[in-house]
Amino acid sequence: MRKILVQCFAALAFLFFQIAIPAQTIQKDKMSALSFMVGEWVGTSTTLSSDTVVNSIPAFEEIKYDLNKSILVIQLNSANLKLHTIIHYSVKDSTYYYYAFSEKGGGRLPGKVQGQKFIVQAGPDRRYIFEKLGENGFREYGEKKINGEWVKYFEDRFIDTQ
Repeated sequence: MRKILVQCFAALAFLFFQIAIPAQTIQKDKMSALSFMVGEWVGTSTTLSSDTVVNSIPAFEEIKYDLNKSILVIQLNSANLKLHTIIHYSVKDSTYYYYAFSEKGGGRLPGKVQGQKFIVQAGPDRRYIFEKLGENGFREYGEKKINGEWVKYFEDRFIDTQ
């Protein structure tokens, strides 16, 4: 009986590792698609209204992998906003999740990679887009859908300091 239990346990362990290793590989591949975001970024956070600059302030953002590259951690600091964000890819759901936290609270939003952009859907009429600009630039911006058109309401432009 003991021999049968040991054999069953060995078979289950073998199956577990056969399933877990491909899932880890998929997750790492998906997370590597966000490598364009990694850096220590210095720049400007701009609030817009109808393409007119309402406010422009200095901002700093550090983006790095953590937990063996299974998550991406974003630390944004400006005079108006301090935000701690974690991005994770769920193999089970085949979805990126964007977990943003501020002093007011936090939430989870779905995201996707499209070409060289990471797009977070904050609702049917609001989204955040992250993209690389040139050799050492990066930007993120928010858009609202107004009368069926996407309109930018903030834009953060950065240069990598590394």
